[in-house]
Amino acid sequence: MKQWSLYAGSFAGIKVFIHWSFWIIIAWIFMLHFQMGHGWAEGVNGAVFVLALFGCVVLHEFGHALTAKSYGVPTRNITLYPIGGIASLEKMPDKPGQELAVALAGPAVNVVIAGGLYLWLKSSGGLMPLSEMDHMGGGNFWFNLMAANVILAGFNLIPAFPMDGGRVLRALLAYRMDKLKATNIAARIGQLLAIVFVFLGFFTNFWLVFIGFFIYLGAGGEVAYERQKASLKGLLVRDVMLTKLPVLSADAAISEAVKDAIASQERLFFVGIDGQIQGVTSFNELLEAHKNSASERSIGEIIIPHVEGVSEHTDLNTAVRKLMGNPKKYIAVTHGGQVTGAISQKHIEDVISIQDQINKKAS
Repeated sequence: MKQWSLYAGSFAGIKVFIHWSFWIIIAWIFMLHFQMGHGWAEGVNGAVFVLALFGCVVLHEFGHALTAKSYGVPTRNITLYPIGGIASLEKMPDKPGQELAVALAGPAVNVVIAGGLYLWLKSSGGLMPLSEMDHMGGGNFWFNLMAANVILAGFNLIPAFPMDGGRVLRALLAYRMDKLKATNIAARIGQLLAIVFVFLGFFTNFWLVFIGFFIYLGAGGEVAYERQKASLKGLLVRDVMLTKLPVLSADAAISEAVKDAIASQERLFFVGIDGQIQGVTSFNELLEAHKNSASERSIGEIIIPHVEGVSEHTDLNTAVRKLMGNPKKYIAVTHGGQVTGAISQKHIEDVISIQDQINKKAS
């Protein structure tokens, strides 16, 4: 997703990106003002308001990210989209109390911003009547920003995945039951609310239809993720790693390796030197090297210096999180500094399917 995003900066080691589609909403604000007969000044003011609002969204996401960091959970990045921001945490904390704190931290930031603006507006005599909330003239800028933060906090606390409220509900339920069951209940509630949103959206505001679909799909994704974690719980990488892959010589030219790979009909390969496995590569990686005019270079020159691996003794769920963030879609497995196997996204999908079947028979 980063290739579609503009790097905006970083704080506390967390990078912030702006997705290209975010700029659509800025253009839409300008167009809306011109359609209403407003001039450049009103259009700029509206766009600045949206930027200020999304600044608050970034702070909201940092609330999640920094709270998670305090529990030892890193955040890969924060990305801004037209629908809001997403803090890509490596995972949610397993303890209900910690997940509750992380989920509430984002809305709490918006409450603090709204509270600060309220006190400032009250002391300066800038508070406006509620009837003027929907105007974005310059005199109402700070009042509207205050109101928008209140709405952001309230909207995010709707008890539906992937909203913060869904995680709050799941965390509270997890005090009394296992996390998968808590996730299923919270997801069902979220999907029911999503259906209500879609229904109401057809009669009121079509934006609710979009939000409803977003919530429905997000709830389903959260259940799928927790089921995956439950399926792989207790397994180590060594329990499922691939160990019997075809071996390509590190001295072989890429062009020859591509021919061998095609003949083998495999998609993942060990790279070896004198009987020792030194790395892992894929058919797609070999093909890409061949396309990039590296056909006469040896596999060892290109593949081995870029080996990225996990230990055999790594918890499988931890390895899968690393695997899902790897564009190569595979990771080498190591033991004592030597490559001993590999795992791939396709292989893990098969493992999850098998584990699901085993768990169904056991129950």
